[in-house]
Amino acid sequence: MTGNGTVTSPGRLDGRRYDVIVVGAGMSGSLIAKRLGAQGWRVLVLEGGNGGTQTWPGYLDSLDTFHAAAIKVPNSAYRHNAAAPSPDVLDLSPVPGGDGYRANGYFLQNGSLPYGTDYLRVLGGTAMHWLGAVPRMHPTDFKTRTLYGYGRDWPIDAAELQRHYAEAEHEIGVAGDAAEQRAWLRDVDDPRDPSVIADPDYRYPMHRIPPSHIDEVFRAIDGTEVSEDVGGQAADLHVTALPQARTSTPDPAYDGGAGYRPKGAVGLPNYGERCVGNASCVPICPVQAKWTPLRWQAQWSGSVTLATRSVVSRVLLGGDGRVRGVEYRSYGDPATPVSDVYTAEADIVVLAGHAIENARLMLASRLAPNSAQLGRNLMDHPTMLAWALMPSGDQVGPFRGPGHTSGYESFRFGDARRLRSPFRIEISNWGWGWPMGAPFSNVAAMLRIGGDSAGEVHGPDPDLDKFGPALRTSLGETIGRQISLQIAVEQPADPSNRVTLAPRDLDALGNPRPVITYDLDEHVKKGVYAARQVSKRIFGALLADDHTDYGPGPDGTYPIGHFTYAPSSSFEPLDLGYRGAGHGAGTHVMGTGSSDSVVDSYQRTHEHPNLYAVGCGSMPSVGTSNPSLTMTALTLRSAEAIHRHLAELHRPVNLSTPSSTRPAEVRA
Repeated sequence: MTGNGTVTSPGRLDGRRYDVIVVGAGMSGSLIAKRLGAQGWRVLVLEGGNGGTQTWPGYLDSLDTFHAAAIKVPNSAYRHNAAAPSPDVLDLSPVPGGDGYRANGYFLQNGSLPYGTDYLRVLGGTAMHWLGAVPRMHPTDFKTRTLYGYGRDWPIDAAELQRHYAEAEHEIGVAGDAAEQRAWLRDVDDPRDPSVIADPDYRYPMHRIPPSHIDEVFRAIDGTEVSEDVGGQAADLHVTALPQARTSTPDPAYDGGAGYRPKGAVGLPNYGERCVGNASCVPICPVQAKWTPLRWQAQWSGSVTLATRSVVSRVLLGGDGRVRGVEYRSYGDPATPVSDVYTAEADIVVLAGHAIENARLMLASRLAPNSAQLGRNLMDHPTMLAWALMPSGDQVGPFRGPGHTSGYESFRFGDARRLRSPFRIEISNWGWGWPMGAPFSNVAAMLRIGGDSAGEVHGPDPDLDKFGPALRTSLGETIGRQISLQIAVEQPADPSNRVTLAPRDLDALGNPRPVITYDLDEHVKKGVYAARQVSKRIFGALLADDHTDYGPGPDGTYPIGHFTYAPSSSFEPLDLGYRGAGHGAGTHVMGTGSSDSVVDSYQRTHEHPNLYAVGCGSMPSVGTSNPSLTMTALTLRSAEAIHRHLAELHRPVNLSTPSSTRPAEVRA
């Protein structure tokens, strides 16, 4: 362990009792342990994945693994672990010669469309490979049912989270421009709540990450009106910076002039350098400028105990609906795991895994028997990718900087949400990397050894069959003009999108694998259609040549996530497609009772008073914001509630007795 927390072998914990057991050492679990440990509570953190990511040799191994990977996907920096498998985007493949998909990894999938989101089971969790985008949700995102007639409302409103949002931004050390965000986060439907960032003097801990050259290229069309026909919304374009969880320059005016200093454990150096524009944020930053939960783990107190390679297989029930602890399996070699079974007990158990892992564990433990919503309402941000080439000679400098530093906010809000899902447009800094696998695919195409040629979409490509200096010149000229948009579409909670178990299809440790049933409803498909319209019109304003293509390839095979759709008979049917954003949510949504939800607003399960399920799985909606900051704010709120819960359980008890026979006070 890099901080004050204790690392121990799983076997030494067998049968011990703690104040709190936390299952999972990702963002939520690491923060819960940090907060409760600082208050003196005895916390056991059980992490199913490998440790080592917090050490310098482990970090270098992750870098080497990433460099050696032939395909650079989110999980490519981390070694496969058969004992605690992670779903991977490479688990999905198209059906040869047709439409549809195959799922060959950890997930079993039976939905009409694929669930393309992955996550990571290592120390630090999925935030070890995340991009680090941390915008806040808009106030209207919390009440879509009331305002727009779809989805679910939250049992709390945006105002309830404002203090926790600011605290979360401090805990992470967010880099951003609060004044710019404030201008876009007004609640036009509620004049009493004019801004998510309510304090006009509020500042982020660090100055925003500088805009990229591509941001400036798009800024040239600021003020251009762009419309979509599905919801009838028209908006002026305005490039807006993205709040990010990566180290920039601390703002000396933060916190009323107190400034901000990145935190590390006492006596230990801070992690990382300032962002210098490496283009591998997903999955790993070469200078550790991207924030990860390892920074919180470095601040754990000595009352926190960590055990890695400890996969919780069952939550143990006690009496009166309470849980008494967990059963977990430990393993040695991740490649050929042989497990030992142990137990640990606690006053409170906190499930802090991914939305799918929390649901899987609760289902396997037969928890929340009266809630029909457990495992349901699985969400993501289906992401429509659009790509184009700027005019010949117009170099824009892709593959410099984080994945995206700016975007367009206008289509996140407004009454058009009644007719279609809203969306947030991200301006990509990585050329055609996500949609087409550039730059490697460009090299393969020009050498005719694979990949898709940019030019051959519209005719013979003059850049083919070149070698040596001519090849390098052609590659530079083509790749340097690549632009793309990543458009994250809101997906509302839908009970038919769900996680169930495959009781006869077990993983290497004998735990049932998750079965995913997933589809996009009409509201979402209309949002994807509108997003495609907007992307075409943005490219048109830039005079860029649109190369976006979701139709079949030469062999008749459609891309993964393809569907053909028209909002009504008055619209032209389009070949559309989406990718997973890595924003898994839902499955144990919060609400007011077990009849329609799994947890309350503090993320405590309705049916088990000492069991909490924290994380994005509790969110009733995701809006158009990357969900990690909202998850962190919810976790801080839950940590306060758990501390109060523990204090109540351990409060002194006064017993009055006759003074002639017994002492007047006994402390229990």
